[in-house]
Amino acid sequence: RDMPTTMESLNSAALLPVLALITWTLIIWVWMYATRIPAMSKAGIDPQDGQRTGKLANALPDSVAFKADNYNHLLEQPVIFYALAFFLSLGGGHDSVNVALLWGYVVLRVVHSLIQCTVNHVVSRFLVFTLSTICLIVIVVREILRIFLG
Repeated sequence: RDMPTTMESLNSAALLPVLALITWTLIIWVWMYATRIPAMSKAGIDPQDGQRTGKLANALPDSVAFKADNYNHLLEQPVIFYALAFFLSLGGGHDSVNVALLWGYVVLRVVHSLIQCTVNHVVSRFLVFTLSTICLIVIVVREILRIFLG
């Protein structure tokens, strides 16, 4: 059976940003291991030393650890994003404003990743993180208003 390919068959434009962020998270996973494995080899680190990630992070260069940190970040707050996107899709709140905010969140998380995985300038990272969080807050407020005052 063929997979659905149109927005109508996906039932909601709110699901495409979910696929985009999942894809980005997997790209970061590849980048993390593409840098971590050679760095471990170069430093003579036994893979068994990776039993505790903190121990491994302290033994690897910061530039390598930044990617692992970012991968972990993509599995933290985005849980709210994923739940919210599915809530919008299933609950009827997937209007153009909320979908634009979901895409804004994805774009900002990509920018956050690029900052953290390269220059890792904390103030810039925090600003982008805050802006992405504001996207989620606006969606939640809009949904509360739609459901309870609509």
